[in-house]
Amino acid sequence: MRNNTLGSLIWLRLVRFTNLSNQLSNDFLKQFNITTAQFDVLMQIHVYQPLTQTELAEKVTVTQGGISRMVSRLEKEGYIVRKQDWKTKTISLTEKGEAVLDEAMPAQLAFQTSFFEDVLNEEETKTLYRLMTRVHKHSQKKELPLE
Repeated sequence: MRNNTLGSLIWLRLVRFTNLSNQLSNDFLKQFNITTAQFDVLMQIHVYQPLTQTELAEKVTVTQGGISRMVSRLEKEGYIVRKQDWKTKTISLTEKGEAVLDEAMPAQLAFQTSFFEDVLNEEETKTLYRLMTRVHKHSQKKELPLE
């Protein structure tokens, strides 16, 4: 670990936190019969509906193949509906999808918020948010190296 830079150590902490947070969230969301990835997809549909599968894939951390399987699963479970409008197929939440979000969203947001509020004061939380926003915006400007 001696050759690691502070930046690489921060990155490792973020990766580990994200993985653990996702595992804990998956366990937490079992009470609502959804996974963290499904929660994310349902939230994006809730905010941007109706939207296409391509638009949805751009908003979540699921691959194009993964989003196709997830959309099929969510439709089979009755959480979403796909509608064909001429050449465009859009995705929207059903009443069941809205209901599960109405129940899961406040609980999940409180659960995730507790990771920070339990150990950081308000000023530290605001500072962390500002710093992570700055890093995130910078990372969006980075280009992948050509192969």
